Amino acid sequence: MTRAVTVDDAARSEPPALCPVVAGVAALNLGHFGIEIAVALAIGSMALIADSLDFLEGAVTNLLIFAGLSWSARNRARLGTAMAFVLLVPALAAAHAAYEKVADFGAPAALPLTLTGLGTLAVNLTRALMLTRHRAGFGSLTRAAYLSARNDAFASPAIAAAGAATVRDPTPWPDLVVSAGIAILNADSAVDIFRAAADERRAAR
Repeated sequence: MTRAVTVDDAARSEPPALCPVVAGVAALNLGHFGIEIAVALAIGSMALIADSLDFLEGAVTNLLIFAGLSWSARNRARLGTAMAFVLLVPALAAAHAAYEKVADFGAPAALPLTLTGLGTLAVNLTRALMLTRHRAGFGSLTRAAYLSARNDAFASPAIAAAGAATVRDPTPWPDLVVSAGIAILNADSAVDIFRAAADERRAAR
């Protein structure tokens, strides 16, 4: 009973500060998704396709969080579980993109891949910094938003490194390896969010 009260108190205090943050992060996600998917399709990069889908997932996640901040702890836990499934979408998309790339086996253009990875890193660091203060303050919902931003922040230098490696050796393998890494990172984060949502459900009883 005491723990449930603590969760409710956090729910009352967190949303006013969190609402503009998740709205701003959603806008960043959506804007950069458009840029990254355009570059990915132009140069044939599976890593950028996977990462751009991660940005789209991040936009959806933050918009749903924005809508769910005023919900009860029980309903937030249900939404957190749904967010875990949403986070799996880029992982599955990355796996499919990697399969298609193996069949094609063409190397992406190295310089656009490197520059896009560096630009994406700047966007991701901004998102992660915006969400860091709230990552543990509102249960599974903010956990989902923070992990989405953190995953992209890890992926960006890997994408840039894949571009640099492709400059030296024009092979699709660096792009494929990064694409697989993005998929694994998202799957691991989905498990983490499932656990946070389960804790919320227990606290709401």
